[in-house]
Amino acid sequence: MSAKKIKYSVHILLLFLMSGICMSASSATPPADILEPAVPLLSPLEEKSQIFEYILEGRPDPFVPFISEKASTQKLNPDEIIEEDVELTGMRQFEPGQLTLVAVLKTNDNKIAMVEDVTGKGYMLNRGTPIGRHGIVSKITLQQVVVTETAHTRSGKEIKNTIVMRLNKEGEQ
Repeated sequence: MSAKKIKYSVHILLLFLMSGICMSASSATPPADILEPAVPLLSPLEEKSQIFEYILEGRPDPFVPFISEKASTQKLNPDEIIEEDVELTGMRQFEPGQLTLVAVLKTNDNKIAMVEDVTGKGYMLNRGTPIGRHGIVSKITLQQVVVTETAHTRSGKEIKNTIVMRLNKEGEQ
């Protein structure tokens, strides 16, 4: 047999098979569950009682923009210091300017500073003691206490400030 005759006979065979499949598919009846409606039909009275109603109470209005003009046009200062939202306890309740250095005690290798608040109540400071919102006692000498304050701005810049508390000699104010 030649290639043309084989090709021709394959085409005829395919047509014959396809026509048989189409005939059998059209004569078959669909299953009973397909003929039933997917949603049960309601009477006109039942349809009116099931009308959807959007309840706005407790929900945001869907037609109000998420971003208000005030929030989007507000300009933030990049040099503004960001305040930490922490509870201030112990010596963090006092800023260095609210305290007076009254004495410095020297032990073997340690120095302990004694400070007093405006009411006359005394406190002890060691090196590394947090003081105020941003300060830490960085150095204690026999004549002074150095407090280093470190704050961060919105732009991520770190601002350092050094405060020196000097020991007043007798008779000095």
